[in-house]
Amino acid sequence: MAAISEFLGTGRRKTSIARVRIATGSGKIVVNGRAFENYFPTETLRMVVSQPLVVTASTEKYDIRVNVQGGGPTGQAGAVRHGIARALLEVDANLRPSLKSEGLLTRDSRAKERKKYGQPGARKRFQYSKR
Repeated sequence: MAAISEFLGTGRRKTSIARVRIATGSGKIVVNGRAFENYFPTETLRMVVSQPLVVTASTEKYDIRVNVQGGGPTGQAGAVRHGIARALLEVDANLRPSLKSEGLLTRDSRAKERKKYGQPGARKRFQYSKR
């Protein structure tokens, strides 16, 4: 039986879902068929996405393909980060302590609070008039 050449990881943040595939390679990252640098235009988002690779010192070891949908750029970057961390765990279980200490394996459960009836938003109230 041949060894598994590709490892999968699913990451989520807000309403974004990222499906990540990791294979041994040269460090190329492709997001939704586009180069990682083009898909995430700001340096901050690129840093967020590459954080699991930097922590595990495996930036040049793996080629990563990502399908991500839903949400905005920040949510998608967080979802990709979570997915990469989970996929790296599939590759090598010994990476768990370093990923966990950086908080990369924990799903960020924060989401937008729903609007309540009788109010203009989740917490804000309509203006009160005494007279």
